[in-house]
This record gives sequence, C-alpha cells and structure tokens, in this order.
Amino acid sequence: MSNPNSLQQDWKTTLLSLNSSVQQAIGSLDASGLQIVMVVEPDGKLAGTVTDGDIRRGLLRGLTLASPIETILHRTPLTASPQMGREAVLNLMGVHRIHQVPVVDQSRSIIGLHLWDELLSVPARSNLVVVLAGGKGTRLRPLTENCPKPMLPVRGKPMLEHIVDRARREGFTRFVFAINYLGHLVEDYFKDGRRWEVDISYIRETAPLGTAGALGLLRPIPSEPVIVTNGDLVTDLRYSELIEFHTQNGADATMAVRTHEWQNPYGVVQTNGADIVGFEEKPVWRSQINAGIYVLGPAAFEAVGENEHCDMPTLFNRLRERSRKTVAFHMHEPWLDVGHPKDLEIARREDDAAARKIP
Repeated sequence: MSNPNSLQQDWKTTLLSLNSSVQQAIGSLDASGLQIVMVVEPDGKLAGTVTDGDIRRGLLRGLTLASPIETILHRTPLTASPQMGREAVLNLMGVHRIHQVPVVDQSRSIIGLHLWDELLSVPARSNLVVVLAGGKGTRLRPLTENCPKPMLPVRGKPMLEHIVDRARREGFTRFVFAINYLGHLVEDYFKDGRRWEVDISYIRETAPLGTAGALGLLRPIPSEPVIVTNGDLVTDLRYSELIEFHTQNGADATMAVRTHEWQNPYGVVQTNGADIVGFEEKPVWRSQINAGIYVLGPAAFEAVGENEHCDMPTLFNRLRERSRKTVAFHMHEPWLDVGHPKDLEIARREDDAAARKIP
C-alpha cells in the first residue's frame, strides 16, 4: 500500500482544467516546480498529463501559447493505484524512465502524486524494532551448538545483520535485541550498533520466555507502534508498509501472514457412507500462516507480565479477549523461515530468487 508520506503533499497545485491553455500549463509548471500538470475533467477524473516535453513538441508543431491544453495533452499516462507499494511504484518509474506518476482511485479520480526524488528519500522513523534472537535453534544442530541461530551467515553476513540493514534502509534506527542462548556472541558482534549507524540495546532473558514473553521486560512501555520480528527470517517485507497498515486500521496488534499451500499427493475420494459421490485429483489446500513479524501497540505490551512465558498466539488471543483490535497483514513478498538445515541451504544460495523460494 502506498505510503502517505511518500505522496507529494502539494499535488493539487499541479491541477488544471480541460479548458486551460498552453500558456496556463507553462505557468502551472513554473509555479509548482513539480514538472507535471495533471489535467482534470469537470468531475475530478484524470483527463491526462502535460510535461515540459509535451509543451516543446506542441510549439514545434506550430501551436501557440493560446492553444487549448487539449492539443498537447498526453491522454494515456501511467498511473498508480493507492494499493501500490513504494517498491512497485519505483519499479514502474524506473522501467518507463519517468519521474512523476499520478495516483488515481478505481473511478480514475486523482488522489495524489508520486515523485521519484521523494520516493527515494527515506524519512527517519522513531519506531522501535524488537528482534527476537534468543532461540536455541535445536533443529539446526550441530550448526547452532556454538552459534546462535540468528547469527548463522547467509550470503556473507548473519541473518540478524540482514534484518538490521533492511530496517535501516527504511529509516528505522532504534533496535532492541531479545537474547538468551549464546547471547554474548550477538552482543560481541553488534555492540551498540554504531557500526551500522543505529542504536542497539538488549533484553537479556534469564530463561526462555517464548515468542512474546521478552516484551514484558521492555520498559518503559513504548508509546508508539513497535515492529517485532523473529531473528531467523529472510524476507523482502517492508516494515514501513506494515506499520502504516497497522496505523491505518487502528489496530492494537498486527500479524504478518502469508498463504501456505499443500498439495495432497493422492486423488481424494468423496464418499457419503458407502456411496462414492465425487473425486478430487490431488487437491491443493491453502491456509494463512504466521510469518513471525508483528506490529504491537502499547496495549499489547501491557498484556504481558514481567518474566512471564508467553507466545505470540497467546498474546493475540489475550488481546482479543480484552476487545482489542487485532488484524492480519497479508504479505506476498519473498519470505523464508530458517528453521531446518534445508532452509539454511536455500537461504545461502547465491541466486536471490532461489535463495528465497520456499520448497
């Protein structure tokens, strides 16, 4: 979903009506400085766009400053929907070598404008990122006998470092690592985070507290939404889009989920008693699974006691029982939970596409 902060806030200064002139288009370009004019129908729908290039080509054809804007109008410009994420919009712009993309809704009414330069700039975010890095990784032994699972290297650096790098590129600079098993190795490597130009502090569990229990040790309780992620994930999910979804939905807790498919290797026979009533050849079953990435508001932290063992599903159920709003963010980005040796092998492949493919 498009980040409201990435939309040009002064986009309305680029609007002109269909009965405008070429001269008015030039004046609009000069006044806004946004290098585009969005021309609107009387009902507010996008009729087309005008850029400097359109004006130059029109004047070369013999048009005058008094000519109607319709004579230079580009009627089929590329547009973005409100649901398009930042990466998708940047890819659209890069492929077509354009620096402005109008945002229109289903009725083609103009609701915003994306600019290349503003999409590339990353605003600083004050939200905390809590990384759960205390697990023993027993299914990955012997690799984890002397190395905590989040520190296992993937494509040249620990999985935990990939998480820090991705979040930092989105403007997040405040991290808390929840550590337990071989936690000193995590601290020795990351220290205070200065090397990555971020601030890292630590929650040290004296005993395993589950996937949510460490949150009860975080004091003071954060006043704004917090990203919480497992430390053994390889994914392209944008944390900023997850936080924006959480905020837009007025949620107290958001869970990233993704579709998991499982195909029955056999033909299924449907029966009613002894009667065969149908067949289904190797059906595919789909379900939504927990992706191990969350956004939690203050109410979620208040629901976990200090030094209390608690898992995320328990926390979400507890919030629902308290009539707090819990929502699911359906993610489609590449994702891999490195829980088994075969997962680590996939994550370590040099080809990125293969590295993130779930078997």
